[in-house]
Parts: sequence; C-alpha cells; structure tokens
Amino acid sequence: MDGWSIQEVSKKTGLSVHTLRYYERIGLMDYIARTDSGRRTYSEHDLEWLTLLTNLRSTGMAIKDMQHFAEMVRNGEATIPDRRKLLEAHQQKLEKQLEGIERTLAIMEKKISVYRSWEESLGTT
Repeated sequence: MDGWSIQEVSKKTGLSVHTLRYYERIGLMDYIARTDSGRRTYSEHDLEWLTLLTNLRSTGMAIKDMQHFAEMVRNGEATIPDRRKLLEAHQQKLEKQLEGIERTLAIMEKKISVYRSWEESLGTT
C-alpha cells in the first residue's frame, strides 16, 4: 500500500484522528484516497497540506479562513492572487502580534532586572 493510515498520519502530524476526520468533513482536505476496504490512505501531498493547515491554525487563522483558502486552492491558478492576499493579511496580523509580544518581553526584562537589583541589594541572591 502506498501512503499512510489515519493512525500513522495522526502520529506524524500530532493531529488527533478526530481532527483529521473533521478536517476532511469540513472541506479542509481534498478527497482522501481509500483502500478497497474503505480505510483512508494519506499521500505525501496530504501530509504537506496538513503541515500547512497545522501551521496556519497554530498561528490563529480562523477555520473559516482556512476553508476559504482550501476552496481557492481547489479552484486553481486563477485564485493565486486571492490566496496571496489572504496569506498577506494573516501575515500582517501575526506581525502586529509579534510587535506586541516584543514590547511585553522588553517590559518583563526591565522588571526582572529591577528585581535582580533588589535581590542583590538585600543580599537574597
């Protein structure tokens, strides 16, 4: 058999079997090939697509946006500009989040430095 079972893909991707079935049911996955006995068999392309979906989801992309992106991919090359725009919008959102995180980290570094100084002056280090 070429490909991987749903359990193998679950282990490879860290996604639960339930999530893999859900992604298929809501249209995030193209048709998953089946064995003669009806078991799903995932291809290398499916794994690459799941990696992209996992990364998009882990960065906070909404499922509806992921569904729209998947639909555009299925609709072919004419949707490339729209796919790029969707990803650029998500990238801009992530950049703003990163800026906020960097500001918070800078504040934390200053506060930690203050506490270290206090500890040294009190002799508690």
